[in-house]
Amino acid sequence: VQLVESGGGMVQIGDSLNLSCVVSGRTLGRNTMGWFRQGLGKEREFVAAVGWSTTKTLYSDSAKGRFTISRDYAQNTMTLQMDSLKSDDTAVYYCAAVAAIYTNPSDQPRSYDYWGQGTQVTVSP
Repeated sequence: VQLVESGGGMVQIGDSLNLSCVVSGRTLGRNTMGWFRQGLGKEREFVAAVGWSTTKTLYSDSAKGRFTISRDYAQNTMTLQMDSLKSDDTAVYYCAAVAAIYTNPSDQPRSYDYWGQGTQVTVSP
């Protein structure tokens, strides 16, 4: 299974970005997927996750109200719409997926089995 992120870049405070994650090698329509991020010198932290149904979503406190996670089950992709970006959002963003099916969204990195290589998001003043 391969996860490939795209859509990162350098933006200014208050701008928006849309990250995408494309899955290949396996259909993950029944699997939880999520976004994590890691800032320089920081631990990897949870951002958002979505389960086998788009009604099952989970957000970190910092993402609530600003970020929206979604999936296209037919296309085997996941996106993260990020609005009102802050300098604290600067990080490498990772796409991740759980191997087991029909699990609820989790904010724990250890719950995820597949990871992408990450895409850099830089928010400057």
